[in-house]
Amino acid sequence: MRSKTGLLMTAAIFAAAGAWSASGQGAASTFTQAQVDAGRAAYAASCAACHLNDLSGSNDALPLTGRAFLGAWGNRNAKQLYDKIHGSMPANAPGSLDEKTYTDLTAFILYANGAKPGSVALTPASTTRIGAVANGTAPADLTRPTQTAQAAAPAAGAAAPPRSQMSVPGRFVANLQPGLRVEGNIQNYRPVTAAMMTNPPDGDWLMYRRNYQGWSYSPLNQITTANASSLQLKWMWSLYEGGTTEITPIVHDGVMFLSASGNTVQAVNAKNGELLWENRLGPPPRSAGPGSSTEETRSLGLWGNNVFVATPQADIYALDARTGKVVWKNRLVDKEGIGGNTGGVIVINGKVLTGLTNCARKGSGDHCYISAYDAETGKRLWKFVTVALTGQPGGNSWGGMPDNDRMGAETWIAGTYDPVLNTTYWGTAQAKPWRRDLRGSKDGATDYANSTVALDPDTGKMKWWYNHAPGESLDLDEVFERVLVDHGDQKSLLTIGKTGVLWKLDRVTGKYLDHKQTLFQNVYTKIDPKTGVPTYRKDIIDAQVDQWLASCPGPEGGHDWQATSYHQPSDTLIIPLSQSCVLMLGNGSQIYYEMPGTEGNMGRLSAYRASDLKPLWSFQQRSPFLTAALSTGGGLAFIGDFDRVFRAVDVKTGKTVWQTRLGTTVQGHPVSFSIDGKQYIAVTTGLGGGSPVLKPNAMLTEVHRPPNGQAVFVFGLPDAK
Repeated sequence: MRSKTGLLMTAAIFAAAGAWSASGQGAASTFTQAQVDAGRAAYAASCAACHLNDLSGSNDALPLTGRAFLGAWGNRNAKQLYDKIHGSMPANAPGSLDEKTYTDLTAFILYANGAKPGSVALTPASTTRIGAVANGTAPADLTRPTQTAQAAAPAAGAAAPPRSQMSVPGRFVANLQPGLRVEGNIQNYRPVTAAMMTNPPDGDWLMYRRNYQGWSYSPLNQITTANASSLQLKWMWSLYEGGTTEITPIVHDGVMFLSASGNTVQAVNAKNGELLWENRLGPPPRSAGPGSSTEETRSLGLWGNNVFVATPQADIYALDARTGKVVWKNRLVDKEGIGGNTGGVIVINGKVLTGLTNCARKGSGDHCYISAYDAETGKRLWKFVTVALTGQPGGNSWGGMPDNDRMGAETWIAGTYDPVLNTTYWGTAQAKPWRRDLRGSKDGATDYANSTVALDPDTGKMKWWYNHAPGESLDLDEVFERVLVDHGDQKSLLTIGKTGVLWKLDRVTGKYLDHKQTLFQNVYTKIDPKTGVPTYRKDIIDAQVDQWLASCPGPEGGHDWQATSYHQPSDTLIIPLSQSCVLMLGNGSQIYYEMPGTEGNMGRLSAYRASDLKPLWSFQQRSPFLTAALSTGGGLAFIGDFDRVFRAVDVKTGKTVWQTRLGTTVQGHPVSFSIDGKQYIAVTTGLGGGSPVLKPNAMLTEVHRPPNGQAVFVFGLPDAK
């Protein structure tokens, strides 16, 4: 595989160098107004869910208008733009549209950057230099409505589309008209209490990563390294197709709560998979794109008799856990069209805490925030803005930018909580735009982006913050899980982000304690051993929009949302890692290559001792891991991958003791629970998602996955004879 790595890297460098070679010497060509109108409709149907209605981009979906776009594409020609769109869009289904549609989309993007329509139709072979006809300025009517918005979803009662259309991003993918479809009547449901949340019953999985400390660990020990080889499928339940699946099955007293496409919430009998109730909150999904309005919540929450759902459309619901009926509903955002949620919720002492994504536009005065809601009434109790504003601690870290222009610091992952300290800990994403030269923050640290923030859950007041990546500039954010671990009197917080740096902080004070680099990186030249402050390469600091930069890891992330597990009996952290690099242009255009020294192995699972961050074991494979890690009292860790394999490994050695192959990518958050004294393991399969899926999908051409197959699978030991 080593030669393949070299070939990929050479090809990437050649492509980067040659991307600017076209001079647009061909005959001048334009496009027609009819192509613009058709392209606008095609964009609304196939692109807007990810790149947004105004083409400004969101997360992995790049901006398609403005300075960033023109800086990258101004010296390239229309044919190259057509080829790029045809070869990469829609996400997860490149090349699935016809030639006319791709041509119309190209015309619309040119129009969105100030090019004027004429009488000559654009063709896929046009060599017109983009910078000769476009200036990067969007026309006033760019976001005017189209009829496609109504056409994207069928009328009530309409038949579902043909099966062949069900997984093509940008098309309607399932007949999921909103509204309660199966009303339940679960008897003898025990209300979830503060005591249960603080000390979860062994057989339950009550929240994202099971306990307030975020361990992703179950104390159940019936399934062991000695008998795991006999695990067998007990039941499976198909989920609705269309959206992104990264969910956590939540289990209480033998009832499993699931979230699926179209904000469909279901309760099933966790022993046999029988449906107990279903509520289709809606709206139906439009695509499975990165960070789009169709990316489903990673976790539900329980408290009292309610189950809580935060949606990508910025709604928050309380449903009756016994019947599925809506108890209350509120909006997460103060202004329509700004913000959503994919990270789920954490419920603390009768307050439902959640974050926001896609929650700011430059100059708007809107900011991302974490907020809390009364579990009984849905009333908002407080909100904490996740960017430091003028006059606040850290407010001078944005290079003098006006407060209205300070964007980013989204919260993609629900926080954790220390009941003794009464403190909740959240990770924040990068500042936006994530290139510092486009952002305008100069060399400022952009607090509280890329930080751990410690909040009082009763008031939302900040106790401390720690910025892991001051002034980050390569989409390498530090937003993921915060794991809380004690060693004697030392109360620690451990977290790992896209650079693959495993951080340890004092969770009482926020003081830096230690770090460990888990895989190859070339972004930082050093990390201060006393403060933990990293130093970036000079070319990253001085980067311009028309320059290519190498980044290892790339935006797939050395570590992403696939959460770490803390195996408490052995003090072991088990961390899913990804090994890929990127050449990145100023607008975010990316060319991927394999990480040096990996022999083409993109997936890595590594274990570290939490007390001193000592490496314990590691294994690599070609396919990256697309689930969180789950560890159990039986000495096992469970993990699933891009190539459909779900396996159990020995926590002590990392050796595989059991594996099976499922219908499509094993993706989500595995859990363990028990019913009638029997232990079970549940995991989901799914599609869609951001960098951890899109980057491997572009590189692993030898891996074939079906375009459907979202489901939950439950495994257990054979029944006694």
